[in-house]
Amino acid sequence: MELHLATRLKHCFPGQSICERYLDRLPLAQERRYELLTQVAEQYPCNPQEAMTGLHTALAGSDHPVDTDTPALASICSRLAINHKTLPLAPETIAGPAVQAQICLPASPTIRRSTMAPLHWPPKPSLRLFKSRQLRFSQAGSHEGEHPAQAGAAAPGGWQAAATLRRVVLLVLIIAQVYFSTSAMAAVLPYHGQQALEIAILILFAILSGWVSVGFWTAMMGFVLKLAGGDRYAISASSAADMPIGDQARTAIIMPICNENVARVFAGLRATHESLARSGELQHFDFFILSDSSSADNRVAEVNAWLELCREVQGFGHVFYRWRQHRVKRKSGNVADFCRRWGANYRYMVVLDADSVMSGECLISLVRLMEANPGAGIIQSAPLVAGRDTLYARMQQFASRVYGPIFVAGLHFWQLGESHYWGHNAILRVAPFMRHCALGRLAGGGPLSGEILSHDFVEAALMRRAGWTVWIAYDLPGSYEEVPPNLIDELKRDRRWCQGNLMNFRLLLANGVHPAHRAVFMTGAAAYVSAPLWFLFLLLSTAQLAVHALATPEYFTQPFQLFPIWPQWDPQRAIALFSVTAALLFLPKILSVMLIWIQGAKHFGGRLRLGLSMLIEIVFSALLAPIRMLFHTSFVLAPLLGRGVKWKSPPRENAETGWGEALRRHGWHTLLGLVWAGGVYWLKPSYLLWLLPVVSALMLSIPISVFSSRVSLGQRLRRTCLFLIPEELNPPAELRQTHDYAAHADAPPDFIDAVVDPATNALICATGVPRFRQFRVAESRARLLQKALREGPAALDAGRRMHLLNDPITLSRLHFEVWTSELAHPAWRNTLSQTTTDNPPCSDAISLKPVLQRSA
Repeated sequence: MELHLATRLKHCFPGQSICERYLDRLPLAQERRYELLTQVAEQYPCNPQEAMTGLHTALAGSDHPVDTDTPALASICSRLAINHKTLPLAPETIAGPAVQAQICLPASPTIRRSTMAPLHWPPKPSLRLFKSRQLRFSQAGSHEGEHPAQAGAAAPGGWQAAATLRRVVLLVLIIAQVYFSTSAMAAVLPYHGQQALEIAILILFAILSGWVSVGFWTAMMGFVLKLAGGDRYAISASSAADMPIGDQARTAIIMPICNENVARVFAGLRATHESLARSGELQHFDFFILSDSSSADNRVAEVNAWLELCREVQGFGHVFYRWRQHRVKRKSGNVADFCRRWGANYRYMVVLDADSVMSGECLISLVRLMEANPGAGIIQSAPLVAGRDTLYARMQQFASRVYGPIFVAGLHFWQLGESHYWGHNAILRVAPFMRHCALGRLAGGGPLSGEILSHDFVEAALMRRAGWTVWIAYDLPGSYEEVPPNLIDELKRDRRWCQGNLMNFRLLLANGVHPAHRAVFMTGAAAYVSAPLWFLFLLLSTAQLAVHALATPEYFTQPFQLFPIWPQWDPQRAIALFSVTAALLFLPKILSVMLIWIQGAKHFGGRLRLGLSMLIEIVFSALLAPIRMLFHTSFVLAPLLGRGVKWKSPPRENAETGWGEALRRHGWHTLLGLVWAGGVYWLKPSYLLWLLPVVSALMLSIPISVFSSRVSLGQRLRRTCLFLIPEELNPPAELRQTHDYAAHADAPPDFIDAVVDPATNALICATGVPRFRQFRVAESRARLLQKALREGPAALDAGRRMHLLNDPITLSRLHFEVWTSELAHPAWRNTLSQTTTDNPPCSDAISLKPVLQRSA
């Protein structure tokens, strides 16, 4: 019998070649290959299509009946088991006309549905701006009877009284500083603020002075806190390091993603998981990758990366992947979808961004802080930025690492339990978040209506409105993120943030919002509105110069004026005012460096290099300020003129700016700088010196954008220990592992692999969701199948590709037809010709030798 089969194999049965090529793509032992080929040769010798049906039947085994319409569906289990030896495969019987069995991977846990709908939405406007009306927490929506308990609302004399006093002091400081600086500006102007143009200049100057004053005093209080060693009201001091975590404190770590760099995302998640495992508290946490990706290639790569992650960390059963078919409300909708499906299983959730990395100790500390503060709804960590190599990114990393801590500490000083929430690297109490923080749409038309974009500020305001506190754990280590690699990509992100903050400003008068969060809405909008105000201030100042240079002086500006006014600029007062303004802007940076000098500058390259890095960064930031001013001005005007913005994920890798893109983005800046400088020089050459910091930056915007994006320059400065941060000199284990995992990641499979490759096809089919809906679905499946088969992958748009990936029946049929049908498009056939071995198909060495050996 063995010799008879060997003879048949020697002459090649029809379809043997294609069966061999199919098996070449699976890591099978030689003996198993020949057993399968022998079985096919004996039972299905007629033609290639029957041979492939026989091969899938042989792969499936006797336990899985094969439907002749979808033979590839029956072998999903075997193909996965062959390619991945340790998968926890769980067979499920699916009742349907086209299939009897399918193997599903535990990509997501069993759904436990809960409700999450906007409460008291839309928020009605209220004139009670300084009294917040906290909503009562309904026990019906609580988790295990949790409630604010006013544990987060301490008795009089506690943090709330301190917060009120601190904010009153801040307001007095800002008003006093604005008054004196505006008075000094009036003394500089030729007519001392007596003309309409000068009045407009003074109004703008007062507003901008107030904005500068807010940042200055925030940094000053942060410096005092850091120098003193902490704040008595800091949330991080409220729990013990050895406090045990109860079994009920289940925490979900969720990472919403959308068309991201898959290798970088899963590298960071793996580093976070392994850090948590080293801490010994992994059993309290589950991980969720929540995908909104619209790219089929990304979807395939994500599923494959999830599977590899689970295999590497033994994560099946507590590391999950979910792709959302209906992508409404962007990230906030993705988080809400998780809450509705699985939020009832968890007391807390930690929200990560695609570039977030957190240490296990940081995650455990956040949970312990929540357990120790039952009135806390959100605790935001202060993530440090690291991981990029371009010159621009390294300067931003340096600025954030050196100056950022005192600003974040200052925010904590003023805000205490009514703090910011930045949407990532934070822990949230799930039950009140689900009940009170669901977001609706803003009424009206245009870009400033519809789905809320900057959802984090609004969610924090709603959490506080419901009586729960929101804190910044400004001194908690182990939280990291990345910055955009270049100026262009940062400005693209700023445009999205600008529109989101302008939308949030519509909620300034919302009923029940705490005054501190009204201030957050105001400062969020002011961060971008200040740009057009500054631009307008410079334009009016230029117009004032033109009037002073060209128009006839006016000595009597008011009726019945007895004495004339001699219009003249006061250079000495102007220099003094300029010096004071520069001190307000740069003193926080100098104090930050001095604080590091006191505490130890070794990990920043030493005192000398740290000081030199600060000086270069100050010059660079001064050059960037006018460029950002023009961009932010256009960002503010765009939604007001009815132009929206596309919300896309930023790049997660080092990306350099080319000269062509820089010319498109900054060409008009250069032209404006040249015209502006020429006009001022024509009016009065001596005045060009005052405007030179602005116009020179605009004229140099193209080379600034290009050269600052260069990786080589950033690495060269790193070798000289400039812009050095501790996370570069001595990287934490989490960042080091993230870099290593991302650098050594294999090339991910794509959509074509999901159709052609046996292992990838089995994986995608096993994680898909079959739909069984009568005749119309069968018709649409047939049409999609024929279009994909005959016209190739290029004929399928993103929607059709995603539909195929989510339909294991159609995808498995297409997989079978691509391998067997003569109607398959050449694009599919070209992929089939790429085998994983160098063995020639249907050779005597493959088909005859092992069988003859067994016969002998």
